[in-house]
Amino acid sequence: MLFWQEKPAFGLTTKDVNVLTNAQQYRSELLKLIREAQSRIYITALYLQDDDAGREILTALHHASLANPALEIKVLVDFHRAQRGLIGEAKSDGNASMYCQFQAQYQSNVEVYGVPVKAKELFGVLHLKGFVIDDTLLYSGASLNNVYLQFSERYRLDRYFLLKQADLCDAVVAFISEHLLNSVAVPRIDKRPLTKFNDIRLAQKQLMRDLKSANYKSAQQATNTDLSVRLFLGLGRRNNKLNRLIKSLFDTTEHELVLYTPYFNFPAPLMRSLRRLLKQGKQVTIVVGDKTANDFYLSPEEPFSKIGALPYLYETILYKFLKSQKRHINNGNLNVYLWQHESNSFHLKGICSDNRLHLLSGHNLNPRAWGLDIENGILIDDPAQAMMPQINNEKQAILSHCRRLTGAHDLETMDDYPPPVKKLLGQAKRVKVDFIIKRFI
Repeated sequence: MLFWQEKPAFGLTTKDVNVLTNAQQYRSELLKLIREAQSRIYITALYLQDDDAGREILTALHHASLANPALEIKVLVDFHRAQRGLIGEAKSDGNASMYCQFQAQYQSNVEVYGVPVKAKELFGVLHLKGFVIDDTLLYSGASLNNVYLQFSERYRLDRYFLLKQADLCDAVVAFISEHLLNSVAVPRIDKRPLTKFNDIRLAQKQLMRDLKSANYKSAQQATNTDLSVRLFLGLGRRNNKLNRLIKSLFDTTEHELVLYTPYFNFPAPLMRSLRRLLKQGKQVTIVVGDKTANDFYLSPEEPFSKIGALPYLYETILYKFLKSQKRHINNGNLNVYLWQHESNSFHLKGICSDNRLHLLSGHNLNPRAWGLDIENGILIDDPAQAMMPQINNEKQAILSHCRRLTGAHDLETMDDYPPPVKKLLGQAKRVKVDFIIKRFI
């Protein structure tokens, strides 16, 4: 028995699972769930942005509260991310200004909280995913802004799962209430004066100590259901149950491992497992975003910023991997797909092992997620492969904007990059700063 099988599972039937395939469906379904909510709305996301889509969601939440004052509405976002402007913009109170403005305007029961994972955003953020609305869990890696919700033409593609299971939702809400909302370190950020980090520094340290040993509450073991579902939490490099689960999925795959990741930058333990699978003749499929579909990509016509070199750095890592695994590409064991669709971006993450085990997570399968951010994940065990029609439908929608790479020669190299990018990456490599960057971004 694998370690994760010892954890009692929530039972779920296939009719209670709905896999969405695009950002417009995500936005439409979220607004519909908010409108129809009767008892509770618990939202955890990296951010709820002060833009058209963010304001639409926050307005819907306040209207739902005023229409039904008994409705519990809690929104949790990253403490630091909520109190700064966008990268490259002037210093400001960030999204928190919008939260305060809306609360003053509506005076409803909507409550917005900030969760400080580390003393500085660079060293770790709130990356818990999942919106509980009554007894439905809308699980996606997407946050809430114009591109994630495709408010206009551009979109950032993610994965979107609707799971209708009351006990599963209760477990998510219980964790949020017990471990986050009960902490002094998690203040309201929709009322002034805004809490400063120095005021909660000691409480924040205690919160992180507590979270490293925290777990989601388990259910009674599932019986007579198509699927079994388990919740996992991950924080830090030691005793990280989500990381352990991910490593287990890599190591126990018998036939095929399918991986979605927006940034090709696997932690060393996963890269070793990946190479071992290929040596054993197992099938590995990796779907990753093209550098132009990266959140940080800047076209050569735009003013250069150092952050804009990151997509090129990830491409150099992918180039080396493809070069080293050429024989596995040639024999068909390794299939790497590059996603690109016009000016849209790619933010998918997740794992499918042997068409049976499906990990839904915000985990980027990179060193930052492996050791810095607080992450969660949902493992669906589907022994009869009853979910595969929906999973395959999602996969085909994703692959419709992909091209299969036949080798490293299908990618650009340093010689092809814009001069500022070439110069910066060259400098970073010479002083070995690129190693440090890979661990933090």
